[in-house]
Amino acid sequence: MNTQFFAWRKSRYSAPDGHCVEAGQASGGTIGVRDTKFHGNGPTLEFTRDEWRSLLRKIRADCS
Repeated sequence: MNTQFFAWRKSRYSAPDGHCVEAGQASGGTIGVRDTKFHGNGPTLEFTRDEWRSLLRKIRADCS
């Protein structure tokens, strides 16, 4: 994967002890998700916008 992501945002639901995830965007519209403990050097999951929306809907449904 050579996709370059920008505008990384940490989840507001992340734990204060550093166990966090953050999401960023690519110029092509895909969404990248990574674990913050790797400081940008770990693996990044890449989702299309539709996949990202579906994932968020599923997470929100499971939390309610």
